[in-house]
Amino acid sequence: MKIKVAFQSALESLITNPLRSFLTMLGIMIGVASVMAMMAISEGAAQQVDAQISALGANNLTIRPGADRRGGRSSGAASATPFTDKIVERLKQESFAVAVSATNRGSVTVVSGQQNWQTSLYGVNTDYFITQAWQTTEGRLFDEGEEKSGRAYAVIGQTIADTLFEGTNPIGQRIRVNNVPLEVIGILEKKGQSNFGGDRDDIILIPISTARNRILGADPTTGKHVSTMEVSVTDNYDMALVQSQIEDILRDLRRISPGDADDFRVFNIADFIRARSSTQATFGILLAFTAAVSLIVGGVGVMNIMLVSVTERTREIGLRMALGARKADILGQFLIEAIALCFLGGLIGSVLGIGAAKLAANLGDFPVNVSMSIALIALGASVAVGLFFGYFPARRAAKLNPIEALRHD
Repeated sequence: MKIKVAFQSALESLITNPLRSFLTMLGIMIGVASVMAMMAISEGAAQQVDAQISALGANNLTIRPGADRRGGRSSGAASATPFTDKIVERLKQESFAVAVSATNRGSVTVVSGQQNWQTSLYGVNTDYFITQAWQTTEGRLFDEGEEKSGRAYAVIGQTIADTLFEGTNPIGQRIRVNNVPLEVIGILEKKGQSNFGGDRDDIILIPISTARNRILGADPTTGKHVSTMEVSVTDNYDMALVQSQIEDILRDLRRISPGDADDFRVFNIADFIRARSSTQATFGILLAFTAAVSLIVGGVGVMNIMLVSVTERTREIGLRMALGARKADILGQFLIEAIALCFLGGLIGSVLGIGAAKLAANLGDFPVNVSMSIALIALGASVAVGLFFGYFPARRAAKLNPIEALRHD
């Protein structure tokens, strides 16, 4: 039997029993829709993680003072001696360092006119804008000379601008932070929500010397102290090796004896996010397997209906064989019928899956990614199910004895 004739016969059979065909396809539709939705959500989550890593700096190493902790126990002293500008400048000399940011952070109340707002203030050096990829949408950033001289300048986030200066341009206006007047010279580009749920636009950046001398205060034990450093590493450098080199440099500068525990921590925020996303990926795989079970159940339904169809059409099969149809022709006819059922169910299920993914994204406020590869995988899976579960009924039909088939009531 030619392929064209086999397809025509399969379609005639499906059209003859539309309700049964639809109910047979229903399991496939649900299975494919589930697979599509789960894969779209999983891929969207992966892209979101990549975007978060990119926003935080994929090649950044964050360094904080304090004892390292492993297994719930402190493996170092309780010292949390801050870093200094001298250490920052030392790290800048390394070939792997694109930029080394210095940061002191505090919670402050900012006032403009009759408006006030509780926010986070960061005293930073100019390398902070490089490590965090900050740019302004209006105004400008302060330069290195202004940072070292301690100018009373502020660059504010979009949330601060919207809250304190709604309807007016903040550039050139003054704000008071803990009763210290600061001139707004720039508005930062919008960053949105952080990986930890905070608002990255609710921020004020000022020169670190201004923060130490006038707002946040100096550390009583360390002159020109720095609470956090962040090193942006040149591309193609091994992050683990760079981390080890930084630890050696800091141990030397902080005079930590061999065998003594570090009084600082160096970690890669991208590794932390990837570790957290691996848990989400595992959960996504479990959901995908659950969706695959629905597809298999749908395949079992197709096989059952095809077996019923073979029984109902035994005389037809016998007549075809008597007229010269070969076993391969009968096998192909019923196999194509099963594949057609699953393919049509897969098409409808794909549309339903895209709709379900979009609906989930709107209700849950998270991204989804419905790519062509996902649709092809889902359709390919439905065809594979039709091929696998349709083979046994088709083989049974092909093995019928023509004489016995013609005698069948």
